[in-house]
Amino acid sequence: MPKKLVIVCLINFFIAALMGLALRFSFIDSIGINYRFLTHAHSHVAMLGWVYLMLYVLFVHYFVPEKLKVFNRLFWLTEFAVVGMMLSFPFQGYAAISISFSTLHIFCSYYFVYLIWKHYKITSSVSQKLLKTALLFMVVSTFGVWCLGPAVATLGQTSAFYQIAIQFFLHFQFNGWFLIAALAVFFHLLNIQNSKIFRQFFWFLITSTVLTFALPIQWFAPHDSLLWINGFGVVTQILVLYKFFQVLKPKFNTLANQKNKLVFYMYVFTLICFLLKVIFQSLSILTEFSQVVYEHRNFIIGFIHLLMLGVITGFLFAFILKSDLVTVSKSLTFGIYSFVLGFALTELLLLIQGIKYYFKSGIFPQYYLLLFLFSILLPLGIGFILFDSIKQKTYAT
Repeated sequence: MPKKLVIVCLINFFIAALMGLALRFSFIDSIGINYRFLTHAHSHVAMLGWVYLMLYVLFVHYFVPEKLKVFNRLFWLTEFAVVGMMLSFPFQGYAAISISFSTLHIFCSYYFVYLIWKHYKITSSVSQKLLKTALLFMVVSTFGVWCLGPAVATLGQTSAFYQIAIQFFLHFQFNGWFLIAALAVFFHLLNIQNSKIFRQFFWFLITSTVLTFALPIQWFAPHDSLLWINGFGVVTQILVLYKFFQVLKPKFNTLANQKNKLVFYMYVFTLICFLLKVIFQSLSILTEFSQVVYEHRNFIIGFIHLLMLGVITGFLFAFILKSDLVTVSKSLTFGIYSFVLGFALTELLLLIQGIKYYFKSGIFPQYYLLLFLFSILLPLGIGFILFDSIKQKTYAT
C-alpha cells in the first residue's frame, strides 16, 4: 500500500473536514462563500476524494497482485478530478467546470471497475463475491447521476424525478459500493471462509440494500406499497446484522488479539456504529418516524455521518492502523481519540437538537457554537493521523 497514495487520501479527508467545519461556522458568522456550493464541495471531496480513493488503494493492494502502472496513473487522474471539484464547487456549485470534473471522475471509476475485474486474483469466493458486488453497486449508483440532466430539462430541480435520482446515487454509493467494499477488505483480512451463514448474510445484504431504497422514494413519491417494501428491507437488514455477527463469531479472538490495540478499538467503534446504523434505519418502519426524519435535516445529517464517519471511515482507519503506514505513538493515539470524540459529541448534539425540533421545544442552548467547537475535533484528529503517516518512513506490507 503506497504511503504517498494513502497520504493523498488523508489530505483530501482533512480538507473535506475543514470544509465541514466552515459550514458549521457559517451558522455563527458569515464565511463569504455560498453555503450550498460549499456543501457540494464538502460532500464530493469526502465521498470521492477520501472514501472512493482509499477503497481504490485498498482494492489494488489486496486484490491485484501485479502492480500495473496503469493503476497508479488512473489514481492520479482521479485525484486531478477530485482537486477540480474541490476548487470549482465552492465558487459555482453545479456548473460547467464542476460538472466536467464530476463526469471525469465517473469515467475514471468505470475504467477502475474494468481494470479490477480484469486483473484481480483472489482464491477466496467470499472476497470475490463482495468485491464484484461492491463494484456493480458503484456502477449502478451512477445511473442516478446520468438521470439528473434529463430530470432538470423535463421537470426541473424541484421534481420528484430529480430528487429520487439524487437519492438513488447516494443510497447505492453509501449502502452498496462503500459499505460492501469495506466489508470485502474486512472479510479478506479476517480470512472469512465460504459457508451457509456467509451465503445467507450475503443475500440478505443485497436484498436489504435494494429494498430500503423504497424509503427515499416514499419521501418524494408517496405510495403505501413503498412502506411495505421498506418494511421488508428493514426486517432483512436486521437479519443481515444477526448473520454478520454469526460470521464474525469464530474470528472474535483474531479481532481481539491485534498487535496494535488501536486497531481493535477502531474495529469495536466501527461495529458499534454499524449496529446503531441498523437500529436507526429499522425505526424507519414506523411511518411517523420516517416522515420526521425527512422533515428534520439534523436526523439526515446525523445518519449520513454515522454511516460515513462511523462505519465506513471506522473501517478505513482500522485498515490504515493495521498496516505499517503508521506507528503507535502519542500523536497517533491522540488523533484517533480526537476523531472518535468529535464524532460522538457532534452526533449526540445533532440527535438532541433533532428531538427538540420534533417536540417544538426550540434550540439547544448555544447549539451552533457547541456544534462548531465539537466539530474542531474532527479535522484535528485527521491532522494528527496524517502527520503520523507522513513522518513514518516505511511502506505497508
